[in-house]
Amino acid sequence: MRRFIQLQLGLCLYGVAAALMVRSNLGLDPWNVFHQGLSLRTGISLGTASIIMGVLVMLAWIPLRQKPGLGTLFNIFVIGLSMDAALALLPEVTGLPLRLAFMTMGVILTAMGGAAYIGAGMGTGPRDGLMIGLNQRLGWSIRVSRMLIEVSVLAGGWLLGGSVGLGTVVFAVGIGPLIQVFLPWFQALGRETRVAPSP
Repeated sequence: MRRFIQLQLGLCLYGVAAALMVRSNLGLDPWNVFHQGLSLRTGISLGTASIIMGVLVMLAWIPLRQKPGLGTLFNIFVIGLSMDAALALLPEVTGLPLRLAFMTMGVILTAMGGAAYIGAGMGTGPRDGLMIGLNQRLGWSIRVSRMLIEVSVLAGGWLLGGSVGLGTVVFAVGIGPLIQVFLPWFQALGRETRVAPSP
């Protein structure tokens, strides 16, 4: 139960973080650049675009022989729903200092949310699973797989009108080191839940 709660909190943080970056209007992470572009072109909400793409990406697991976990399914829906809920509550912000603050909080909360759901150990997200599948089935390195996927969705999202800017660069540079900082603590919480209680 504790791991499940950690998973849900992590995914909700991820959605709130994405909404903060949207409100900063300083650029999004590659996948949300694509989701935003899709949203602008179709009129669907950003969260709905994220959910639809999550389902489609998970279907791409089939030829790669990846198996979703409980966390994979929650990842698809909880992030999209929490993103839309946060966007409905967060105001538009003006002034560079406040926009920078929203962007910074967005990157930090993304790292915390990512570390929490990874540390819960209940299945990878659909986009991470695609990267792992390409590595296992085609022999591509994780680095190459991730780079090709994210460059492709970033370029596609930019062409669709998604927001690329300072936030995109800060996310790309900062997300890895920040997850590395937060992950050991959340992994420790996850391990605690696997230890059987004393009789």
